[in-house]
Amino acid sequence: MNTNNNTPLVLVDGSSYLFRAFHGLPPLTNSKGMATGAVYGVINMLRSLIKQYQPHQIGVIFDAKGKTFRDDIYPEYKAHRPPMPDELREQIEPLHKIIKAMGLPLIVEPGVEADDVIGTLSTHASKLGRNTVISTGDKDMAQLVNEHVTLVNTMTNTTMDREGVVEKFGIPPELIIDFLALKGDKVDNIPGVPGVGDKSALALLQGIGSIKDIYNNLDKIAGLDFRGSKTMALKMQEYEEQARLSYELATIKLDVELDFDIDSLNIADPDNAALLELFEELEFKRWLNDIDGFNEGHKTGTTSASAITSSDLKEQKQASPESALESAREVKPSQIEIHYETIFDKAALDNWLDKIKQAKLFAFDTETTSINYMEAELVGFSFAIKEGEAAYLPFGHDYPDAPDQLNRDEVLTIFKPILEDPQIKKIGQHLKYDKNVLARAGIELKGIAFDTMLESYVFNSTLGRHDMDSMAERFLAHKTTHFEDIAGKGVKQLTFNQIDIEDASHYAAEDADITLRLHNHLWPQLEEIPSLKSLLTEIEIPLASVLSKMERTGVYIDSQKLREQSNQLAQKIMDLEKQVHEMAGEKFNLGSTKQLQHILYEKMGLPILKKTPKGAPSTSEEVLQDLALDYELPELLMTYRGLTKLKNTYTDKLPTMVDPRTNRVHTSYHQAVAATGRLSSTDPNLQNIPIRTEEGRKVRQAFIAPEGYTIVAADYSQIELRIMAHLSDDKGLLDAFSHGQDIHKATAAEVFGVPLDEVTSDQRRSAKAINFGLIYGMSAFGLAKQLHIGRNEAQKYMDLYFERYPGVLDYMEVTRTNAKEQGYVETVFGRRLYLPDIRSSNGARRKGAERAAINAPMQGTAADIIKKAMLAVHQWIEQQEPGCIQMLMQVHDELVFEIKDQFVEEYKTKIVELMQNAVELKVPLLVEAGVGQNWDEAH
Repeated sequence: MNTNNNTPLVLVDGSSYLFRAFHGLPPLTNSKGMATGAVYGVINMLRSLIKQYQPHQIGVIFDAKGKTFRDDIYPEYKAHRPPMPDELREQIEPLHKIIKAMGLPLIVEPGVEADDVIGTLSTHASKLGRNTVISTGDKDMAQLVNEHVTLVNTMTNTTMDREGVVEKFGIPPELIIDFLALKGDKVDNIPGVPGVGDKSALALLQGIGSIKDIYNNLDKIAGLDFRGSKTMALKMQEYEEQARLSYELATIKLDVELDFDIDSLNIADPDNAALLELFEELEFKRWLNDIDGFNEGHKTGTTSASAITSSDLKEQKQASPESALESAREVKPSQIEIHYETIFDKAALDNWLDKIKQAKLFAFDTETTSINYMEAELVGFSFAIKEGEAAYLPFGHDYPDAPDQLNRDEVLTIFKPILEDPQIKKIGQHLKYDKNVLARAGIELKGIAFDTMLESYVFNSTLGRHDMDSMAERFLAHKTTHFEDIAGKGVKQLTFNQIDIEDASHYAAEDADITLRLHNHLWPQLEEIPSLKSLLTEIEIPLASVLSKMERTGVYIDSQKLREQSNQLAQKIMDLEKQVHEMAGEKFNLGSTKQLQHILYEKMGLPILKKTPKGAPSTSEEVLQDLALDYELPELLMTYRGLTKLKNTYTDKLPTMVDPRTNRVHTSYHQAVAATGRLSSTDPNLQNIPIRTEEGRKVRQAFIAPEGYTIVAADYSQIELRIMAHLSDDKGLLDAFSHGQDIHKATAAEVFGVPLDEVTSDQRRSAKAINFGLIYGMSAFGLAKQLHIGRNEAQKYMDLYFERYPGVLDYMEVTRTNAKEQGYVETVFGRRLYLPDIRSSNGARRKGAERAAINAPMQGTAADIIKKAMLAVHQWIEQQEPGCIQMLMQVHDELVFEIKDQFVEEYKTKIVELMQNAVELKVPLLVEAGVGQNWDEAH
């Protein structure tokens, strides 16, 4: 018997791979509309696994169709699971064919689950003294771990041996079944014991032992230290039969009768002809064009799954699975040897300075005392010039017994010319923050060549968060040291200057190293898509420096005016509360959902328009808005909520956010949050200050110009409708905008068939609702709701609109079709907006994605336009006399400036000109600018 003891037997939970690839990765299709993403993801994971372990024997095991023996034991087993989506089901057959053509043994055993086959094979191998690696993401498999069996999770690059099981679950592998049986499993519908959760199950098992031991020692339960222990014995008695049933359901079979043995799981030579045929059908062009490369990695492990070459990406611009998404999927655990260094003396620093100066590019990061850029003090620098090699230079650690460090001022003096040299290129992660902190230390960071946060965001804004920890796991299969790991959590969390040098050094050096690796992974892929490359290098990276300047500039606010507004709001809120209580006939807590449900639906008998997921009548803003059309109390409640939010978020909070050194409020702008490319802001959030209410406008009145200056606000007019005209190429819309017509009146004239000068205000209002509604994918039902008309009448309006503007309808239909084929839509400038739900079998999710497909190109293009405008205006400002003009804020389609009084008219005219000429569309862009002593006056 050939047991191949030198290499492990690898058993792959194919069903786990399949579901994780399908649900965890964006959708892909070939040109025929066939879903292919899960196939591609599974094959990539298999290739990476084989490269890592280089096994001689492997089994790829899938669940069979139909019921298993567990369904006979308990008919409700897995009853809550939704049916498999059609777009996943259609991928199973081609996936199985590719696995077979790769020469990998494929196992589908009827009547049992994949887990049972894996359990049986790993047990046989263990009896032979053979090591087994089980590749799965299923926690239930932990029960199979022993001295010969290890679990590996390829998505997180983690392995779990016996000690790992104990560390993760708090119990050894032999108690995992008991753990699952006690707490149950909602996914598989294993009932468990009601009232027993993770903590109580763990306490029972650690305190007494297995389920068998527990039932032999029920009297000991009350003495255990967990909540509910006093009554748990009775509960265990009551549900003993259910507990034992759950144990049986959770137990993986180790004795499935198989008509093959381990020796038959040898890897065979690949069938190239079959692979080529399958790759051609699925349009896996990279593999199709390089079948030797595909097999080379499969057979000998010489192809690096994370090293993507430019030739791999030639087909990315086509509507096939060879899109930028795929390169993100080719992730393997890092095999790079790590060498991190801490710099304590001048000789070591000089050595690194030489390396940095000779390098074409180096990764750079700061360590500080705070995430608030206006408060943060520098603690140290880290840098890397090649993967796996990085250093940390501490100069601000101040805990007792901290080792001798180089002098802070000396370090800053040495690094100032390097960091300010535009010819010495730097890579960083979220370098806008570092630029702000360095500026406060007297260093103007220049030479920013790349920012990995922005590279990831431009590559695919919808993949997830773009912080370093998330990106390292997603793109490099590397789990980084998290800040909480070395600093602790909560009120006891240390600041970086208090952290032990050894821990701090590894953390900081890893940041620089991972930044470099992320850049090396992402940049080759962006280079092959010219539109994304230019978005990154010509818009997003330069914009980070513009935003940094705006953040540090800040904006003056009138704190006294805000305090007065808070007092006024407090009185209005009290009056509203009194009105609501009088109308309800009793006092109640307006912030209590339960009490509000009682008042609205039980006491007042208002109609229930919508329910919460738990079946209770909803009191959401949307519901109150609908009820307010017919009832006064919901209208008062909405006003109450709006005023309360305004007071808590702005009038109370803004005065506390004034920086004592600048006497200004400094927001943080975020480039990598909104999927469409829009900027957002926090602390304070400038985007959400209401403009349609009197109270909201009063808040804007507190944003003021200092003495001798004036506020100028410049706003793009109807920019998304103009973009719709450009994208749809509709003659009617193009003519209306080109001739400077009021687009809503023009639309009303077309839809209602009246002369332009006879359009009524109500007709214009309806046309405005149609214009903006269509941008956001509004249905006839939604339009009817907004205009308070019947659905048939609303449908008639929409039909008339599309008759008059057929280009818009064509654009919408083509956009939906393209989105389904490609999995994404694009802005005018090529920004890609991926739509993971565009082919979802869930109707609501699919419809939502279709609406986003229509709206996203307009929102995204508007975002690109104002970013281009900001860059053009900033470049011009830099050429003016210092202190004459500053760009203060960006809010939606508006830019706000602070200008010396004597230059207001001249500069306002120039700003309008620059913004209107920032890009060239098929219709003119219109910018309206106003002036005033505060933001409200200027808007």
